[in-house]
Amino acid sequence: MNCVRCRVSGRVQGVWFRASTQKQALILGLVGHAINQDDGGVEVLACGQDEDVKRLVDWLWQGPVLARVKNVTTEKIALDALPSRFVTE
Repeated sequence: MNCVRCRVSGRVQGVWFRASTQKQALILGLVGHAINQDDGGVEVLACGQDEDVKRLVDWLWQGPVLARVKNVTTEKIALDALPSRFVTE
């Protein structure tokens, strides 16, 4: 299992970014969250198979139709640093 935390900036709030990210993650079989940030960005935590996580990160650069993504930063997260609700056996 691979987990990453992404920070997405640009026009990503008020454009269905979180809901669209959830839909993509469910299609890929990932767990995690997408949370609006005070600075106008969105934090995405995604955990699952390496290739599926990569596909979601690639999708974040595009987002839904109304989004205008300027930047996506990613950091790998250790499994032991995750809340228990994200860790599956």
